[in-house]
Amino acid sequence: MAEMVGKIDEGKFGKVKKPNLSMLQIINMSMGFLGIQMAFGLQNGNASRILANFGADVHELSWFWLVAPITGLIVQPIIGHMGDNTWSPLGRRKPYFLIGAILCAIGLVMLPNAASATQMMAANVLLMAVIFLAMMDASINVAMEPFRALVGDMLPKHQATIGFSVQTILIGIGAVIGSDLPNWLTKWGVSNEAPKGFVADNVIYAFYIGAAVLILSILYTIVTTKEYSPEEFASFEGGKSIVKDESKFSDIFKDFKNAPSQMKKLGIVQFFSWFALFTMWVFTTSALATHHFGLSPDDTHSAEFNKAGDLTGSLFGSYNFYAIFFAFALTPIAKFIGKKQTHALALACGGLGLISMYFIKDVNNLWISMVGLGFAWASILAMPYAMLIDSIPQKKMGVYMGIFNFFIVIPQIINGVFGGPIVSGFFGKQAIDYIVVGGVCMLLGAILTLFFVKSEHDTPKEIEEEIQQVHF
Repeated sequence: MAEMVGKIDEGKFGKVKKPNLSMLQIINMSMGFLGIQMAFGLQNGNASRILANFGADVHELSWFWLVAPITGLIVQPIIGHMGDNTWSPLGRRKPYFLIGAILCAIGLVMLPNAASATQMMAANVLLMAVIFLAMMDASINVAMEPFRALVGDMLPKHQATIGFSVQTILIGIGAVIGSDLPNWLTKWGVSNEAPKGFVADNVIYAFYIGAAVLILSILYTIVTTKEYSPEEFASFEGGKSIVKDESKFSDIFKDFKNAPSQMKKLGIVQFFSWFALFTMWVFTTSALATHHFGLSPDDTHSAEFNKAGDLTGSLFGSYNFYAIFFAFALTPIAKFIGKKQTHALALACGGLGLISMYFIKDVNNLWISMVGLGFAWASILAMPYAMLIDSIPQKKMGVYMGIFNFFIVIPQIINGVFGGPIVSGFFGKQAIDYIVVGGVCMLLGAILTLFFVKSEHDTPKEIEEEIQQVHF
């Protein structure tokens, strides 16, 4: 296991500075995100398709997708709070990586096989699928939240943007693989046609592969990353312990009430950003099937519908692929125009990308829409956290990262409740119209970023120092 780069320098008043980490160490500590996002990519690209295969109507899809944000709303603050107060031989955050990965892998195996499990247990197939989806979502949240907190734990604040950008790159790689894997398996000869009430083989095998990669990537991070001890954290805080005595779960509500103002401002931007993302994830398959393939909204089993499902996965893989390259560019762009300006520009590109899907009728040209979404996705995964981290106290890193997730899941819950009825009642089950609504929301997020979010510690000189202090 590699030692920290540089010496742990004494700062003013006896306070010890966190050492800079090398690029390899940053990659090692974030590698588990590759597996997590591969699982997330498989879910985003295929959950609506799987539920439709099991008999869900288009207006019901957003209701079933409520499972993900509800579990995130509950799980992430709790896991963050527990992580802040956990000190085990395995580490502070790593126990939650491992538990979440194991449970999520089980969910990945079981979700596409819900019909078979239903036959054995004489249960309702949609109910069984939702149970497995909930298990998978809860587990992803158990594993995901500590990775955000780990960046705050391990990196000095001037390396935050690079730390979150590396996570974004690994997220992008995992999502590309997860999103495109069913389509790749189809090209390699695995069937993409599903008997009525069942899931196609290409999706089932893709979920099996995702489960294996998830476990291996989490184990890699656990083996290659050593977390700081309580004594080391105390030295970073000038001798003050970061462990609260007699910590209670009720402290979460106090922490929410006392959240930094920067978090609340960024939270409003996150609301519009994630409302748009949820719209895209839930309704793209139906939008493509009806608007681009000319299918009836009630067609959820034909070969053409499953072709639209494969295309959805391929498009989602594309925007994640573009996000990888934009993640490399985030820090240099921020050097010239600032972090909040970078985020606003990215959200504007994402909003235009979603709106353009309505006007681009040739599916071979939809990659153009995905370029803008790739820029937005890269920034959404990095810039809000880089702008937030300076305002969070070290001892509250986990719980505040979990609380910040409220601003991600609440818009998804609202969208999940009302999105399906809106598509069905106002847009005549033409989901592409709601995709346009999502694009408008992302444009609003860009405007709010420019005029509402405060720029903190965001000078070109400091960003240049951030780039220079990362070593391989």
